[in-house]
Amino acid sequence: MSKSHTDPTLEEACVAKGMRMTDQRRVIARVIEQAADHPDVEELYRRASAVDDRISLSTVYRTVNLFEEAGLVTKHDFKDGRARFELIPDEHHDHLIDIRSGAVIEFRNEEIEAIQEVIAKRLGYRLVDHRLELYAVPIEGSDKTRK
Repeated sequence: MSKSHTDPTLEEACVAKGMRMTDQRRVIARVIEQAADHPDVEELYRRASAVDDRISLSTVYRTVNLFEEAGLVTKHDFKDGRARFELIPDEHHDHLIDIRSGAVIEFRNEEIEAIQEVIAKRLGYRLVDHRLELYAVPIEGSDKTRK
């Protein structure tokens, strides 16, 4: 669920919100933007410090918290004890987490989206947001178990 070329970069979005962008924040923003996975702070630190060895773990913690408070990244807790981060997606998606490997698979299913609307309406509500996380293990004999 990647950003299109016309969307502002995370760095541009930070500047637009009046955030002071240091060189270290710029590196961390680029690392988050380039992540195809949902990295935790330690992984973001590993990637950012490979670009600029002056970046500390505490700088990464402070920066992702700042980005989250600004509404530019979202934090996930996939029940593995690590807060993971991703850009606020252009399009809503849900997650399936392989509890054996830790792999996080993004998906969108229109039937699930419609059922959630129906449930909210039956209970007397209008759905404004939701987060769906499915925790799973590969089916025995599937190509996921032969890796």
